[in-house]
Amino acid sequence: MKLKTPKGTYDILTDETGMWQEIEQGIRNKCKLYRFDEIRTPYFEDTRVFARENDSSDMVNKEMYSFASGRDSFTLRPEGTAGVIRSFVEHKMYGNTELPAKLYYMGPMFRHERPQKGRQRQFTQFGAEVIGAKSPEIDAETIAFGIDCVKQFGIQSIKVCINTLGDDESRAAYRGALKEYFAPHMECLCPDCHRRYEQNPLRILDCKVDHENPLLKDAPRLTDYLNEESRAYFTRVLECLDALGIEYEVDDRLVRGLDYYTHTVFEVMSTRPETGAQATIFAGGRYDHLVDYFEGPELSGMGFAIGLERLIMLAKEEGYVCKEDKSNDVYVISLGNTGTKPLEIAQAFRSAGYVAEANLNPRSLKAQFKSADRCNAKYIVILGEDEIANGTVNVKRTSDRTQETVRMEDLVQTINEWEGK
Repeated sequence: MKLKTPKGTYDILTDETGMWQEIEQGIRNKCKLYRFDEIRTPYFEDTRVFARENDSSDMVNKEMYSFASGRDSFTLRPEGTAGVIRSFVEHKMYGNTELPAKLYYMGPMFRHERPQKGRQRQFTQFGAEVIGAKSPEIDAETIAFGIDCVKQFGIQSIKVCINTLGDDESRAAYRGALKEYFAPHMECLCPDCHRRYEQNPLRILDCKVDHENPLLKDAPRLTDYLNEESRAYFTRVLECLDALGIEYEVDDRLVRGLDYYTHTVFEVMSTRPETGAQATIFAGGRYDHLVDYFEGPELSGMGFAIGLERLIMLAKEEGYVCKEDKSNDVYVISLGNTGTKPLEIAQAFRSAGYVAEANLNPRSLKAQFKSADRCNAKYIVILGEDEIANGTVNVKRTSDRTQETVRMEDLVQTINEWEGK
């Protein structure tokens, strides 16, 4: 029986893990600069964490992996924000953490959707949340943080698309206008848009089936329904982006795929023609009611998420090369009956902070030298029966091919001296 990975999943093999580790560490380093602290939540949650009230998003209605356990229903997390906010409220972090709390997460998410380039059913996501304060300056800084995370990997071909959904009053007026506009034309919309019409007509504007429908292109514009407070807030966000030197395009059709967003929403996209439809690198926005939904205080939040698969794909396309060094400091070659000495020598070097490997199975001298060469060893320790008897070893420095005989107890110290330690 030949088993394979399930559809929409993949194995990350050893020739790729170095790139993943480098990307992840680079992001963590940026988090430290912006003073974000890591939070880790479960891979599955009570289904109600994600399926909130009358949610109209495709993620909730079509893409979640849910399962029953007794009378309870659980769901593999399809996104990170909801679990972070649930944890923030459950542990009363609003009372024992300086606000705004700046949190980040990194790990697998799960969505049942059609696998395609850069998009899988199990995918890895980095996300950042700023919880407990509301200001245009925070919105702009959060976008800048995401751009910094991306650009460090050589991804320069990007653009920022941004919009505002306004406050509750503005969105209520706009929803009313959309329902009035679409009501006589429902037969022209896909079945999912019929559901969206009842739940949240803004979602119709984000439909992947009807996105070329002239009906959507001629729909009312949200900007015509913004109150003065919402207009002023968004204007200030754009002023802050200008101050940071971040170029952007205002896209008044941008609504994002989750229902909890308010005010600022944005997508940072690749401008490389090769990316095609999968151009979004990361996206997010502000949410005003998610904390109090989980029965916490009325606190606003702002965040975004980056899919690491797509980030790595784009980094490679733009020529980023992993800096991972898989070379050895020391390779121990053994000939004849050397007992446990090769093992002991390698372990002594590791204890001293060197990357070391020893030949631990009978092989020819030629084969062992080939292994030392393949791992790009800086020093080759050659150990045979005569050396065991004399208490010495031969050490070859590969940079200049010099070879010396040193006493076994002085071996690590000799390499330290050569390394200038």
